[in-house]
Amino acid sequence: MAMTITDVLNVWSEMGIFSYVIPFLLIFAIVYAILDKTKILGEDNKGILAIISVSVGLLSLQFDFVSNFFAVIFPRFGIGLSVFLVLIIMIGFFFPKVQDGRKGQWIGYTVGIGTVVWALSEWDEWTNYGGFGGWFSEYAWALIVLGVIIGLIVFTMNSGKGKAPRSAA
Repeated sequence: MAMTITDVLNVWSEMGIFSYVIPFLLIFAIVYAILDKTKILGEDNKGILAIISVSVGLLSLQFDFVSNFFAVIFPRFGIGLSVFLVLIIMIGFFFPKVQDGRKGQWIGYTVGIGTVVWALSEWDEWTNYGGFGGWFSEYAWALIVLGVIIGLIVFTMNSGKGKAPRSAA
């Protein structure tokens, strides 16, 4: 009997690899890297940094908030990356290269912010704190229109930069 990748991933899911082990490793690595980079506890305290990082990693998994949030945000992050990739390919296909090389930066910001807002609006825990998801779904189009208006204002303000002022002759 051969096991497929799906079977392996399902077994790992049942074992709690995706709910506990991977979130713990991610939180541990980030906390340890921040503590090590900032040198807040001195130069040679790797053991203390590891103890603090393990403690923060384990404490963060105590009530399943982190596991539930990761289960919401990372699938949407993958979708956001896919949308970003498609938009970059389409812009690269239809528009010539921009001199400053920042052709897709605004797309990255837009897709990134959109992915985070989408994940937060779908996270069930927000209902305990006033219901961000319901509020967002009620005002989503107004927020999109507001964002477009702000984007047009910023674009208009920046389009005049770099041009020589007219002289009255």
